[in-house]
Order: sequence, then C-alpha cells, then structure tokens
Amino acid sequence: MKRFIVLFLCLLMVLETTKGLDIHDKDVESEDSLWELYERWRSHHTIARSFEEKAKRFNVFKHNVRHIHETNKKEKPYKLKLNKFGDMTTEEFRRSYAGSNIKHHRMLKGERRATGKFMYANVNTLPTSVDWRKNGAVTPVKNQGQCGSCWAFSTVVAVEGINQIRTNELTSLSEQELVDCDTNENQGCSGGLMDLAFEFIKEKGGLTSEIVYPYQASDETCDKNKENAPVVSIDGHEDVPENSEDDLMKAVAHQPVSVAIDAGSSDFQFYSEGVFTGRCGTELNHGVAAVGYGTTIDRTKYWIVKNSWGEEWGEKGYIRMQRGIRHKEGLCGIAMEASYPVKNSNTNPSRPTSTTLKDEL
Repeated sequence: MKRFIVLFLCLLMVLETTKGLDIHDKDVESEDSLWELYERWRSHHTIARSFEEKAKRFNVFKHNVRHIHETNKKEKPYKLKLNKFGDMTTEEFRRSYAGSNIKHHRMLKGERRATGKFMYANVNTLPTSVDWRKNGAVTPVKNQGQCGSCWAFSTVVAVEGINQIRTNELTSLSEQELVDCDTNENQGCSGGLMDLAFEFIKEKGGLTSEIVYPYQASDETCDKNKENAPVVSIDGHEDVPENSEDDLMKAVAHQPVSVAIDAGSSDFQFYSEGVFTGRCGTELNHGVAAVGYGTTIDRTKYWIVKNSWGEEWGEKGYIRMQRGIRHKEGLCGIAMEASYPVKNSNTNPSRPTSTTLKDEL
C-alpha cells in the first residue's frame, strides 16, 4: 500500500510539472510570472545556468514564450509548445539542430544530374494513406543532439525501411558510422548529403548496426573494425524527380524516403501537434524522412515526417507537414531533394557472430 502511495505521489508530481509547462495568460502578465515559468521550465529540463547567463537566457525565453502563446491563440491547424529549445534564439537553434547545410553541400557538389531512373514513374494507382510505422518499417525516434548529422539520420531511416520491406527484419542502423567514416565529401557534424551517404553504404558493402557502432553526437575517428561488420546492404539509390509532390507520393507509397527541408523557423522549433502549415522557405538545412502521408477529417493533406530531435519534440518525434500546396517545391522545400535507397534482394551480409560482437563492443 505504501509503495502504491509513493508511486501515486511521484506520478502526481510528474503530471504537475508537465502541467506547469503549459503557458496560460497569467504566465505572461508580468516579469515575475515569466520568471516563475522560466524556473519551472529549467527545473523540468534540468538545465543549469550561471547567474549572468540566466539573465541573458531569460530575455530569449520571454520572447519565445510570448511567440508560442500568441501563435496558439490563432486558429491554426497546428500548435506550439514550450519544449527543450525554450531559451535558444532562432539562430542558435538553426545552427545547432538544423545545421546540416544541405543547400551548401549541394552547391559544392553541383546540381543533381537526372539519371532517368525513377522506378515508380509509371505507378498510377496509390493508396489514399500510408504509414510505414504501422507496417513495422520504422525504428523508434532517435536524437541527433547538437550535431549537424541529420543527413545521417535521414539516410538511416530510409535504409532501415527498405531493408524491413525486403527482408521483413527491422534493424536499427548506425548513424555514427556515417558521421565518422563517410568523410570524403560529407562532413559529419558539419553536415552532408543523403545521396552521398547512400553511395557510401553501397560501396562499403553495407552499414553496421546501432548496437555495434552507437551514436556519440560528435565527430570521432572511424572505427575500421566496426565499419567492417555490415549487417544491412543496399544496391544503390535513386532521386525522386525534383519539385514534384506527386512523384514524392509515389515513392513514399512504396518505402520511406529521405527528404530535405527548411526547418529553421520559430514555429518549427516549437512545433507540438497538428498539421504544420507555418511559414518556411526553401533554404534546405535539415535532413528528415517522409514515412507516410494522409488526409485529415477536414481534408487537409499531409506528409508524416520522422525527425531526429527526440520523442519530446512534436508528435512523439514526428511532424505532419501540409501536402499538396500550390508551390512546386512543397512546404519547406520537401519535394526539392528527395531520394531513396534501392535494395533488390531479400538478403544481407552475414551478421557478426556473438563473439565478434562482444569483442567490438
């Protein structure tokens, strides 16, 4: 009985703490109330600040809270929430969490050259909705941390997906291997391109597992022993014809697809739920993965997008983004730089033995 009471009180405390993070009119009516909210927010996220730093961060926090509160008063199909990014400026957030610099790397690499290969070009009949999570082709949401490695996470989602579709096995793969070892043109925490990562995986004969080569959220030295233990292979990749949501839909109907977006806005930073229709440009700075699509009851079309900022962001780590807008690039440029891995067989490289795994770990 005592154990039950203790557990109940702990749960009540958690609920109260979470409730305290909701923003009410009384929270923004004075400096004192905003300070109280800031202290609750810091306690909830266990964020320590020096006295001098707190004063500066409070100014940022105050601006963000007011933006969230005012936005949520409007009749938008999405809501914002005071999350772990609460006292970061938009520029800091963009630099730390949307810093893959995909447009930058694409300019250095040159425009994508059309190969004429798009295996889904002649597909005419598509399901009205798709969710690869429900089909067991998507691993749990991961967290890239303050490292511009989203290109690696985007790549891995797509490879994990096609591997499950072909082999009926869902294996969590290593983003850290790409960060450490795919460095000829990609630049680890300083960004990269998903197309280059697909080619790296193909040329290396596959990618190893998350268990063997765990994520560190930093640039490390390539571990050749772990790199030489691939568990999932692909045969290459294809690009979705750019600026075509129709073609992107064809691809997503058959497998999870790597996409690049502009994720640098305040509304994206604090997105919580609903179909995102907020303002954003086409400065592609973040790699994510389209793992499905659908339509709401009020007929709003959307993409299901898996992010890599942890489960506490958005809809348990996901965002639904408006689909079928009038601009050819798609919302936030989602149709500009989409690609997917090709896997023809239902087999993979031989898995390392348990002894080998023990040695590597």
